[in-house]
Amino acid sequence: MKAYQYLINIKLKSTAILLFIIVLIQACSSTKYIADYQSIVKKVTIDSVDKKFEEQAYNYVQKDIRPASNYSINVPLYNLFNTKDGRYKTSDIKPFGTPPAILDSTLVEISRTQIQKFLKSKGYFQAQVTSDIKVANKKAEVRFSAKPGPAYFIDKLGDSIPNKNIKALYESNKPGLTHLRVGAQYDEDSLSYEREQIYKLMKENGYFYFLRPYVNFDVYGAEASSKTNKIDLNLNVTDPANGPHKQFYIGYTHLLIAPNPDGLPDSARYKLSKDTVNGIIYTDFSRRYRRNPIVRYDFLKKGELYDIRNENLTYDRLYELNIFKNVKIDYYRRDSTSNKVNTIILLTPQKVMSNRVEGEIPFNGGTVGFNLSNTYTNNNFFRGAERFELQVKGGLQSRIGGGTSPFKDIYQRDFSVSASITVPRLLIPFYNPVLGGNGMPHTTFSSSYIYALQKDILTRRILINSITYDWVETKSKLHSLTPLNFEYRFGNLQTENIDLNTLLNNQYYIDLLGRKDLTLGIKYTYSLNADKLQQLRSFVYFRGNIDLAGNMLQAISRIGGNRHNPNNFINGDSTQRDYGTIFGLPYNQYVRPEIDIRWYKHLGGNRQFVARLNTGIGYAYGNSVTIPFEKKFFAGGSSGVRAWQARTLGPGNYNRAVLGSDEERKAVFGLDQLGDLRLEANLEYRYLITSKFFGASLKGAAFLDMGNVWNLSKDADDLYAEEKMFRLSKLAQQVAIGTGLGLRYDVQYFVFRFDVGLKLKDPQFSGSEQWVIGKFISGARDFKNTYNSTHGPDTYRFVQYNFGIGMPF
Repeated sequence: MKAYQYLINIKLKSTAILLFIIVLIQACSSTKYIADYQSIVKKVTIDSVDKKFEEQAYNYVQKDIRPASNYSINVPLYNLFNTKDGRYKTSDIKPFGTPPAILDSTLVEISRTQIQKFLKSKGYFQAQVTSDIKVANKKAEVRFSAKPGPAYFIDKLGDSIPNKNIKALYESNKPGLTHLRVGAQYDEDSLSYEREQIYKLMKENGYFYFLRPYVNFDVYGAEASSKTNKIDLNLNVTDPANGPHKQFYIGYTHLLIAPNPDGLPDSARYKLSKDTVNGIIYTDFSRRYRRNPIVRYDFLKKGELYDIRNENLTYDRLYELNIFKNVKIDYYRRDSTSNKVNTIILLTPQKVMSNRVEGEIPFNGGTVGFNLSNTYTNNNFFRGAERFELQVKGGLQSRIGGGTSPFKDIYQRDFSVSASITVPRLLIPFYNPVLGGNGMPHTTFSSSYIYALQKDILTRRILINSITYDWVETKSKLHSLTPLNFEYRFGNLQTENIDLNTLLNNQYYIDLLGRKDLTLGIKYTYSLNADKLQQLRSFVYFRGNIDLAGNMLQAISRIGGNRHNPNNFINGDSTQRDYGTIFGLPYNQYVRPEIDIRWYKHLGGNRQFVARLNTGIGYAYGNSVTIPFEKKFFAGGSSGVRAWQARTLGPGNYNRAVLGSDEERKAVFGLDQLGDLRLEANLEYRYLITSKFFGASLKGAAFLDMGNVWNLSKDADDLYAEEKMFRLSKLAQQVAIGTGLGLRYDVQYFVFRFDVGLKLKDPQFSGSEQWVIGKFISGARDFKNTYNSTHGPDTYRFVQYNFGIGMPF
């Protein structure tokens, strides 16, 4: 088996070397695929342009003559798949890499003209741009030389607005919308911004028929013969030929739901009905929807001044109901002399029910598994856009290696069934908040049952019921409150297979895993800038949540006159603590805050740097001596310290060699490396490898991860509790460090991710032995053999492979 794996490694290395050589040859031989009269553009430069305009000016160079980004990768990859008989193919082009830029003098001239126009738009009215082409060995260099001349600045600002109402409106809002000021450099983008802001201002204040061309500018003093570099700028807001601009109010609203809107007669659109309520005529030709849940999100109210913001708000909320595939808003006037516009909202229903089957294969070094789920969804459960979801999910995890076939050694099985109903508003007793200005609020009722089997150790069952409110403060500020979260846990230790007292050395797992208990608490989550996560820009992301449980149950228990102390033992039996109970069951009492803060820095183009800090702590008090097993933290995994498999790092300096036997290590795998405190930090540099790779873009990442988990309290029966404890003085000795590289295959809607993590520092060892990177470079085989002999059936892996969907953070 080992010899077979060795041969596979040799073949993989040989293939990689061969591919590298082919790509290297392709990189050096692009010119052989073009005709003798052609040249490849290797470099484009623009001289004598102000630095703040260089990148914008380069964007005016025609794309077909710009050298490809990451030339040494993109062009060789393109050559590898798109050449035939010594020439570039003209058909059947494969979507790999980027073709080389072929020199075209016509495109050079177009680029020169566009750069010159761009400079003039930035206030360099006397700008002149020339181009120069140098060709050698079928390789071309294009240089654009600019003589921008003096920049022109605004000396005087004036306006001509004959409509007194519009002038008054503009003057009152001018400080908050204008970018124009005396002394500023002339910039056509500022004029466009001013035009757009005035257009929005008019459309937000009743001027329904106002158009952008009504706003224009006069520029004086920009002639080439001018002896100064100053100009006068005058803003004009003109009236239409048939009279001054008028403000309009909303009349009736016709809200029509039609499965076939093209076949809808015009009479149905305009005919008034006896069902007019609050100025809304509601007609549902599909007979699927109740009136109130739909008209609630029509913000175009009768008698109110027309405001384009209310129109956009109506579009957004009706789409967010997720029951209409098309929303169309039109207006009409019954009388040309009227100052009212009537609204027609035409809604086309989408499919109500759907069923989705999903599967994944979690694969890490040493384990393999699969998860399979079926999700049924009904988006209109009670005919009011309520979303009902029923999911059934199951999976298993198996150890691999050591000559065993996959799924021969299954150590974990999971099964869950969950149901939820989400209502598109906040259902709060005795309170009806008006929300929806920035996003759709939701109330979710959910219930789930979870079953988990750990071979030879335990069976865990959890029943969870909750009510959650989600609302949007702004597009970047999201809130989620769960005022009622009820959990019932009951576990069974499989004592018939293993002597647990010998296996576990203490009562920790017996107390934690075998106990039946209740949890009643609240949760709150706040996130900032989640809407920017898919954008290439600089920002700070924050997500904080807190889980607080047991206080209400403790109050009820005390009202009943009960006084308990879980630190006391009953009749001296360490397995029987003096817990407070509700309905004969002990209840959990703890607080568990968690914070995820990230700094995203855009470095230009497709490059981005991300720094992340993720930390959480669980503290048990009152009626508990430890937080529930499911609430504990783990380190490692595809979104944490990626050089370690999930649940195989920590706590602290804990080393699994202290467990008494191979059977013990095997039985508690994934259970004994959890903690009450997690602290992780990640640094990641992201970049584009090629924009064309199997119809999508291929991106790369280089990362450095560090972190661990710790315990906050000692178990008196645990001989190795000190190694697991968090000590600030020992933090440097207890932090794991890993590095690695990753690939992201981005198909726009989702990302397939593959990361390779390499261990640098492993806290399970001591002193200089923690820097395992030295062993990886020299003596890796002997080190692994020694480790495996004392940690069986665990094996040491310097390199960890992680597959995932979506970005790690």
